Amino acid sequence: MYPPGMTRALTAKGAATRQRIVAGAAQLIRAQGADQVGLDDIRAATATSKSQLFHYFPDGRAELLRAVAVHEAAEVLADQQPFLDELGPEGSWKAWRDVVVRRYREQGIHCPLTALTAQLGPSDPGIRAVVARLIDEWHARIAAGVGRAQTLGLAEPSLRPEKVASATLAAIQGGVVMMQATGSIEHLEAALDTALAVLAPRDAA
Repeated sequence: MYPPGMTRALTAKGAATRQRIVAGAAQLIRAQGADQVGLDDIRAATATSKSQLFHYFPDGRAELLRAVAVHEAAEVLADQQPFLDELGPEGSWKAWRDVVVRRYREQGIHCPLTALTAQLGPSDPGIRAVVARLIDEWHARIAAGVGRAQTLGLAEPSLRPEKVASATLAAIQGGVVMMQATGSIEHLEAALDTALAVLAPRDAA
């Protein structure tokens, strides 16, 4: 599938240039907020000419923001790898928990999830669809880990993987919001530790 707005495949150089623009725009939006970042800001930050910008994003700012949303959604999942896809065995939940906490501690308010849900999401139904797909994918991977833990005898058979995954994601979202409001990551740590105790008590020891 071609990128949105493109009618032909990009060369390797063109794809790299487009990705550079998207990554630069994402960094600006994380730091300043979507409402504060215009095309001129993005052009300056990425050393891109106006003609070049519209070559890759013919529909302008809206198309670029949708591309940023796709980029940020991919970053949310990539930041948790390989731990997210390895959930289930003994020790795996704590390893995943540690990487999630570390990434949010490093990123603070400048994180992909915040950019998606608070800055980009409300502005465009297409972006909200990207956020929904991210949540669905994240949910599915956590639920799969719960199922593996049950198969290995490390989690109660009575647990419903889909509900556990929903509660875990809600804990992350709530913990991140509280971290941004208070400057403390302890709320996120507490939420994940509580989920970990339910899923794999040995990991919490």
